[in-house]
Amino acid sequence: MKFANGLKDGISIALGYISVAFAYAITAVSAGFPAWFPILVSLTNFTGTGQFAGTNLIAAGAGLLELFTTMLIINIRYTLMSVSLSQKMGAGFPLWQRAILSFGVTDENYAVAMASPKKLTFPYLMGLMSCSFAGWVGGTALGAVLGDILPASLLSALGIALFAMFVAIIIPASRDDGKVLLLVALSTAASCLFYFTPVLNRLSDGWVIIICSVVCTAVVAFLFPRKESGEETTPAENAAAQEKEEDK
Repeated sequence: MKFANGLKDGISIALGYISVAFAYAITAVSAGFPAWFPILVSLTNFTGTGQFAGTNLIAAGAGLLELFTTMLIINIRYTLMSVSLSQKMGAGFPLWQRAILSFGVTDENYAVAMASPKKLTFPYLMGLMSCSFAGWVGGTALGAVLGDILPASLLSALGIALFAMFVAIIIPASRDDGKVLLLVALSTAASCLFYFTPVLNRLSDGWVIIICSVVCTAVVAFLFPRKESGEETTPAENAAAQEKEEDK
C-alpha cells in the first residue's frame, strides 16, 4: 500500500484528534503554561492521555518519580501494541524504520493498521501516522493560539472533549465485555474512595492514578485468569478443576 492510502485512512483519525488536542492546549495554557509549551509537548509526545496527565502533574508541582511512574503506567499499553503490530509488519522492516514508526503508535493508528486486510508497508504506515500526527499537532497549535479568542461557552464545551472520548471508548467495550465493565466499576469506586475519604484525598492525582490502575487491574486479572488456550476461567472454576484432579 502507498503513502497516499495511509493519508486517506488517517483523515478520520486526524479530525477526531483536532478537538481533543485543542482542549489539551487550552488546559495547558489555562494552567499557566506559555502557548509554546503544549505545542512543544505535542511535537515530542504523541499520547493524549499522557499529555493531559503529565501537564496537570507538572502544574501541580509533582516530583519526577511520580511523573515518571504515572507516564509509564499510562503508556505501557503501547509496548503491547507495538509488539502486536510488529508481528503483522513482518521482517521486511529494518530497525530504523521500526524506530520511526514506534513514535506514531496510538490506539487509533494501531486499530486502523491491524484492521487493514492488505500487507502493511512502510509508506502506508508513514502516511497513516503522519496524517494523524498532523491533526494532533495542528489541533494543539489552534488551541494555544485561539484559546484566548474563542468565547468561554465554546471553550467549556471543548474542555470536556477528552472525557467524551473516554466515554466513547468505554461504553462500547463495557457493553460487549463484562470484564471491562467490572474494571470500569472498580476504577470508579476506587477513585471515589480516594476523593471522598479524608486521609486518602491528600494524595496527589498522580499517585491516585497509579494505585487505582495497579489494584483494579490486578483484581480483574485474578478473577479472570487465562488458560494456556486463551479461554478465561474464574477462581471458582479453577478450584473445581483442582478438586476433580484430586478425586482422580
